[in-house]
Amino acid sequence: MDQQQLFSKASGIGGPAPLAERMRPRDLDELIGQEEITGPSTTLFAAIEKDQIGSLILWGPPGSGKTTLARIIAERTQSRFVPFSAVLSGIKEIKTVMKEAEQQRHIYGRRTLLFVDEIHRFNKAQQDAFLPHVESGNVILIGATTENPSFEVNAALLSRCRVLILRQLTPEELVILMKRALEDEVNGLGGSLRVDEEALEWLARQANGDARFVLNVLEALTPMAGDDRVLGVTELESALQRKALLYDKSGEQHFNIISALHKSIRNSDVDASLYWLARMLEAGEDPLYIARRLVRFASEDIGLAEPGALAQAVTAKEAFHFIGIPEGKLALAQAVVYLAAAPKSNAVYRAYGAAAKDALEDVTEPVPLHLRNAVTGYMKAWGYGKGYEYAHDNEEKIAGMECLPERLRGRRYYVPTEEGFEKRMGERLEQIKKTRERLRNKDR
Repeated sequence: MDQQQLFSKASGIGGPAPLAERMRPRDLDELIGQEEITGPSTTLFAAIEKDQIGSLILWGPPGSGKTTLARIIAERTQSRFVPFSAVLSGIKEIKTVMKEAEQQRHIYGRRTLLFVDEIHRFNKAQQDAFLPHVESGNVILIGATTENPSFEVNAALLSRCRVLILRQLTPEELVILMKRALEDEVNGLGGSLRVDEEALEWLARQANGDARFVLNVLEALTPMAGDDRVLGVTELESALQRKALLYDKSGEQHFNIISALHKSIRNSDVDASLYWLARMLEAGEDPLYIARRLVRFASEDIGLAEPGALAQAVTAKEAFHFIGIPEGKLALAQAVVYLAAAPKSNAVYRAYGAAAKDALEDVTEPVPLHLRNAVTGYMKAWGYGKGYEYAHDNEEKIAGMECLPERLRGRRYYVPTEEGFEKRMGERLEQIKKTRERLRNKDR
């Protein structure tokens, strides 16, 4: 397939290409958004102008212009352009393309610009197959991905590519794009479809920065073109049916949004916490995954500042499991509000971390004899249980004996805060400490 075929606005026998394809920018000055990486003062612009482009990874959300930018680079450089799909291709296809690229370079002196869409879908072995050809200069690799390349592209390949981050398009940029498509006489709708400004702004807000999404919606409305009717929000809502939330349950959006939920609850921001919860639930996240994270949060960030937090989180999980979707969402929302509003303490989290560090890194001392059970006569003779003090025998229900190994005596892991119930816990622990010291001094 040559570049004329690649950029043709028609798809041959199948008729005109989709509106999103027809309106795809052919040059940088037609590109809407991404000026930070494509503008005249950028290194990418200079590299394209001088035909000195190197291998790139284009990372950005759907509809942000990754494929468009790759095609513009191909059009502006003297390279042979080969589009390649990670979804449809394997090692065999990679080897075939690489062999052709090597021949093109050695016989015709022509470089191959290989565009790999969804490069994150290739496994490590498949990605490794590109390495020698990128290093030799047989191909200039441009990979497109919606996933964080530091996780999804192997380190060896990533080190040989420059990563360009494409941002989500703004609603204002999407409105400009839609107006261009509505008015374009050659590739667009040529004024046959009329949509009012409010409706365009509404659609732009629904799109989550996805240019392809808004153009597809406009194309879905074309049966309503040709009369004097001006379409409003109602007609667009009918065509759209439901907002397409940007979310991938196994990708970076999943981790970004659960992080936003966790940190909003930690910051006691009830409204933000509810918003991020809704973003996950309405996009189809597994509610029990969220419930598990709330249970973790209750111990990690609230702890004994509000002992009811853990019970509230576990109860929400059980309630959801009992009644399911959609009513169960409210149980999770109730837990999120409770956790966000509760006093915060990470004292238990820090205490366990410190205890675990000693358990893993310090000398593993034997359990003190007085804390061991003397199950047999021999064990009793060997000193098991000797010196043990039964706390209930004392009026204070506290014994003066040491319970930590000798090397760790005096170590303090749990340091309560002044938040909520934990303040009372701190007062109780101080009282216990004084009582134990008094009993030890009494026994001396």
